[in-house]
Amino acid sequence: MFNFFNSTYSKLDGRSLDERDPEAIRAMMPVWEWFYRYYFRVQTDGWHHIPHEGKVLFVGSHNGGLAAPDMFMFMYDWFRRFGTERLLYGLMHPTVWKVFPGAARLATRWGAVVAHPQMASAAFQRGACVAVYPGGAEDVFRPHSMRHQIYFAGRKGFIKLALREEVPIVPLISKGAHDTLFVITECYDFMRQLHEMGMPWLFGVDPMVFPIYLGLPWGLSFGPLPNIPLPMKIHTRVCAPIVFEHYGRAAASERDYVDACYEKVRNQMQRELDHLVQESI
Repeated sequence: MFNFFNSTYSKLDGRSLDERDPEAIRAMMPVWEWFYRYYFRVQTDGWHHIPHEGKVLFVGSHNGGLAAPDMFMFMYDWFRRFGTERLLYGLMHPTVWKVFPGAARLATRWGAVVAHPQMASAAFQRGACVAVYPGGAEDVFRPHSMRHQIYFAGRKGFIKLALREEVPIVPLISKGAHDTLFVITECYDFMRQLHEMGMPWLFGVDPMVFPIYLGLPWGLSFGPLPNIPLPMKIHTRVCAPIVFEHYGRAAASERDYVDACYEKVRNQMQRELDHLVQESI
């Protein structure tokens, strides 16, 4: 069993690839299917872009608060098409295990692992595909006015990962998921000032964002609280693979090249999202 923290038993802490449970995935499929068909009425396309075999790094844009409905609908589509036999692991921020341990352990059984380069590399060594949403909390709670913008918050680790592991990047985009709640504004800088004056963070964890949003079940919400997504129609799209000119550790260590690859991915995903939005007008 691979476990880079050398645990002797499974704790569903996302630090072992063997915590993924195909039975748990199959048990969730009817639930995901109901949301897919009747709640979000998902339209999806572009699945022909995924190679029939081999390793792929899926890079997505987060939407819709902590519920992230487009991510879960992508998961359902993946398992519906490929079953549980073709391995897919998702990189999840380690803070989730601290703040929402129950939900994190459940996600671990579906294939979530700690967002750490060693975990991603181990997954690729098994021939698995890996999914990452680089923008994290800043992306998932970006203001509603930015709902049609690709936003990675400047994080470029996924580029270095793709270069080191010599895998193509397949972008994932969606429209509609960011309408499942209405993020009015972001006031993290103000809350950080209060924290520096002595106000403790909830759970002792820096949330990195502090949105004010309208949504279920709270109505008006302050902070990155869990949300129940509104039943908006979602359109997801798997885009054509992005292949870079140079790969390897040397390429991943060259700052200017990493920056250029980052801009290439972000710009291509933005063009694809712009097209998706125009198609719905």
